[in-house]
Amino acid sequence: MTTAPARITRPGPRPAVSRAVQLRTRLASRITDRLLGTALAVAACDPPAALHASLPVRVLVVGAAAAAWWAAPMVDARPASTSMRGRTLAARHRTTVLPAAAIAIAAATGPPVWLVICIAVLLLAYLLVTDAWTAGVTAPPGRPRATPALAAAAATAVVLLAAQAPVAGTSWSRLPASLALAATTICLLLALRTRRRPPD
Repeated sequence: MTTAPARITRPGPRPAVSRAVQLRTRLASRITDRLLGTALAVAACDPPAALHASLPVRVLVVGAAAAAWWAAPMVDARPASTSMRGRTLAARHRTTVLPAAAIAIAAATGPPVWLVICIAVLLLAYLLVTDAWTAGVTAPPGRPRATPALAAAAATAVVLLAAQAPVAGTSWSRLPASLALAATTICLLLALRTRRRPPD
């Protein structure tokens, strides 16, 4: 007795997803990253002053919020060689460009002290949530995640205290500025050395 060969059923073609649906899904992903990044950008624009500013200024604040919403999600990918064009590099390193731009905007707008503290807290939270070295696929296994958070909080407190020190109008103000630049350079070199060292 012969049996008929089993018929292999192949899955049919997948329904085409419209580009609008893909864009909407992408813009709604990683809500925590987007909320923190957008709040950071808006806070850096000094919203109390922007509300009473001219219309073009308010339009720029809305544009900054929209750009932050797009740029905020963590780039959680392994290192790969990509194009060296400015647009490609900015898209890949947008989680670094966003906080750097927020700091530059805050320095230009000169917000009050309470808003500076809010910006510092938002910056700290955003960096911890989007740091691929501690939370992404490339994070070394077995490292405690509380240590980077405590170190970042301590560094933020030191920077805030140093920024509020009344030395800007004194004759020896260049000394703390030079020390701050030297400390920043040393910390950057140590961070790069740690990241390049292979995990044990």
